[in-house]
Amino acid sequence: MIARLRLDTRTVGFAVVGLIVLLYILFLPPPSMIRSPHMGMVMLGLIVVTILLGFPIAFTLMGVGILFGIYAFWRPGLALSDNPIFDQMVLRTYGVMTNDVVISVPLFIFMGYIVERSGIIDRLFRSLQLAMAGVPASLAVATIATCGVFAAATGIIGAVVTLMGLLVLQPMLKAGYDVRIAAGSIAAGGCLGILIPPSVMLILYGATAGVSVVQLYAGALIPGIMLALLYIGYVMVRALINPSLAPPLPKEERNVPAGEILRSLVVSFVPLALLIGAVLGSIVKGWATASEAAALGAIGAIVLAAIYKRLDWTRFRESVFLTSRTTAMVCWLLVGSWVFSSTFAVLGGQRILEQWVFSLDLSPGGFLLLSQVLIFLLGWPLDWTVIIIIFVPIFLPMLAHFGIDPLFFGLLTALNLQTAFLSPPMAMAAFYLKGVAPPHVTLGQIFAGMVPFMIIQLLAMLLLYLIPDIGLWLPRTLYQ
Repeated sequence: MIARLRLDTRTVGFAVVGLIVLLYILFLPPPSMIRSPHMGMVMLGLIVVTILLGFPIAFTLMGVGILFGIYAFWRPGLALSDNPIFDQMVLRTYGVMTNDVVISVPLFIFMGYIVERSGIIDRLFRSLQLAMAGVPASLAVATIATCGVFAAATGIIGAVVTLMGLLVLQPMLKAGYDVRIAAGSIAAGGCLGILIPPSVMLILYGATAGVSVVQLYAGALIPGIMLALLYIGYVMVRALINPSLAPPLPKEERNVPAGEILRSLVVSFVPLALLIGAVLGSIVKGWATASEAAALGAIGAIVLAAIYKRLDWTRFRESVFLTSRTTAMVCWLLVGSWVFSSTFAVLGGQRILEQWVFSLDLSPGGFLLLSQVLIFLLGWPLDWTVIIIIFVPIFLPMLAHFGIDPLFFGLLTALNLQTAFLSPPMAMAAFYLKGVAPPHVTLGQIFAGMVPFMIIQLLAMLLLYLIPDIGLWLPRTLYQ
């Protein structure tokens, strides 16, 4: 029997890219032409196309970087095995393995997975729900507050949105909440992990831009809290204007003794808050490096899970496996990005982009607007890791020309990427939530609920741009 060939997008993509590579090898142009800056732009376009077709990001970066790097570093009479691109890839791999900043990534991720799988967040939400029973839109407020705490304990966006969707979406809908308010609160709150420390995105940006992760964490703290408060203020105002969108809890559910509420908060909120405070406080105050604080957080999460009697061997093994998988992805992304960016620079692609930007004769504000608009648009089809690894480094060498602090640029970019996570049509938070939502909750309803929160994000970006001290005051106060 002849097997049927399923021509999906990825199959066609592999065929097309394979044909391009074959033709490239068979009809290789002279080295002088390969080193033309235009080949750098071809390289950049090829990487975007292959990623959009669904190729693995890290290995695509390495593959394209090596393919073009063989000829970018080519010298007459040089054997293929002696090409510098291979030595540099090995050195970069070793450099990533020994990078003190990158060591904190698996520890923070492990801390997050332990917290997620130990039921700590479930307890926290229920205690906050009781404590905020008299507040307008109490379930939405408790959801956003829980997401903020969860984000500070994990920094893993997909995990926060998925778990909170499973935990609170059904109760909110049963309580009579409008689908858009409920979905928007969960999706927006879940994305706080991009900005609120210990954000993995900030670690990657720090490693890529050479900016202190400690200062990035200190700088992101106030904008993250500000954004969470803006979310909470929005849902409360909407509930006050139209109570039918977020009805109050029934009296019997609100009629809980104050002592019981206090005990619930002490048991669920205080231990997790102390753990997060110890981790972030030790980093911000300079008492510990990011890696040392991450180790403290991982041990603390294990202790908390054991105290709550939710840490069995199965959950522990799953956490270790997921941590290993995520960490491997992050580290190979860093290796691939360096191979790609070094080849891109040698080919002259960076020079072309810089000349184009400088030819526009922009002011520093104009450059910030241009770069952030491009990053925002790239956030629709591409994951934040791709943007941080590939596209943000394109702008970094230009910051000195415009007199822009890389720390401030990183905070603005983090807010921007969080906005992209909430922006239709490619808002990843919506797809995470749709995967765990009841069948009657449509993707259109989730998108509609996210739009107001996206507008709040843009407002937060504007505030940070107009008042840079929102993000820069704490790092300057602590470290200067």
